[in-house]
This record gives sequence, structure tokens and C-alpha cells, in this order.
Amino acid sequence: MQSADGRRATPVGGVETIALFGPDSGCLLFDQRLLRFAGASELRGQEESDEVLYVLSGSGTASFGSLAEGKAAYVPRGATWRVEDADDLLLLSVLVHDPLTEETDGPVLLDVSDGAAQGATAGRQFRLLATPEVGCTSVTQFVGIIPVVRAPDHFHTYDEVVYVLRGEGALHIDGESAPLRPGSCIHLPARLVHCLENTGPGEMNVLGVFRPAGSPAEAYYPDGTPAVVRTD
Repeated sequence: MQSADGRRATPVGGVETIALFGPDSGCLLFDQRLLRFAGASELRGQEESDEVLYVLSGSGTASFGSLAEGKAAYVPRGATWRVEDADDLLLLSVLVHDPLTEETDGPVLLDVSDGAAQGATAGRQFRLLATPEVGCTSVTQFVGIIPVVRAPDHFHTYDEVVYVLRGEGALHIDGESAPLRPGSCIHLPARLVHCLENTGPGEMNVLGVFRPAGSPAEAYYPDGTPAVVRTD
């Protein structure tokens, strides 16, 4: 786990890139980074990777629509886009390496408020953003809503990168703990037993991207027993 104070790159084409997780840090499936825009940017696009975006703060207009906090986008490999104007616009970008994309269409603009909240373990909820249903076949992107509680130790069968949007808490792995706050980022390899705790006082929100695509509610206890999702 690390904070958002990653490796900064010199601004290029109107964009400052701050690297968080990627192959150099053992995260082979993704590159998680922050993109900071001021004004207009040059044309952007990835020939070999899909990209999922989430607006953390600021505002602007992209070639595929208006950007504001809570908006997201899926950009398939081969598609191009640019920011036409930006007011201190900060995006969380996750590049998806070796994607399953078969056809290249334009970017898809998404809004976290459009989807109904769904239940997960330990009273948690999530809202889906980029999924196979909107053409994003490789990964699932979601916002998780975590109440003030410590979840049981568990693992997932997918590989995931997480970014804390709101709230404070702790990540517990193998008897060790690390604090979480807005801007903390986490890489959770598949089958790593962990626990994410919200210490309050309010709810915690996280932005997750995982592969292979599926449901954020899928989880297993350390003995391999599936975790039970309560809906009452």
C-alpha cells in the first residue's frame, strides 16, 4: 500500500502524471496513476491498453462529455480523447494491460449516481461504473460504500487496485496494519487475505478496479468458504 504521493512526471501536453501502482511495483495487470489537467490537453489514447477514469476533483470538458466529481469513463484501446478545457481537473486513471477488447468504439461517459447501490459483505454497498455491460470486458470499476465497521478477514479471486476517496480507517494484512485516508491507494493481489476497516466517524468511499470482471460482492473467508451477503 502507498499514499497518493507517487512518482511525479514533468507535465506533458497539458497533463501532469503521478504514478501510483504499476509493473515496477509488482502490479502487473494495471497502471494506476493520477492525471492533473490545466486548460486543454493534447490528443490522448492507448494502443495497447484500455483505460478507466474517475473524476476526483475539479471540472472540465472532454471530447466525450462534461467532467465533474463522480463522473467516470471507459476508454477502449485505440480510442482517442482530449480535455478541451479544465479547471484544476484531477482524474484517477487505471490502464488495463493486455485487455480483452475486440472492437474499438469511442469512450463511454459514466456517472456514479446512475446505478442503484448493491449489497456486499459486512453491511457494505457498491455502485458499478465501467463493466462488461458498457463494453469494458476486462475489468469492473466501482465505488464502494463502507460503514463504520471492521470486515472479517477475507480474500478475492481477482486482482484489484483501490483508491480511498473519503473517510479514514486501516488496512489489516497478516497481523500488520496501515492507516488509510483520502488519497491512500492499495494493490490487492488475488487471494491475498486482508481486512479493510473504517474507523469513522463517517462512511468511507473507495474507488476499485479489478480483473477479471465480476461482482465486488464476491469474497471468501481464509478457509475458502464464500462470504455471505446479507440483504435484510
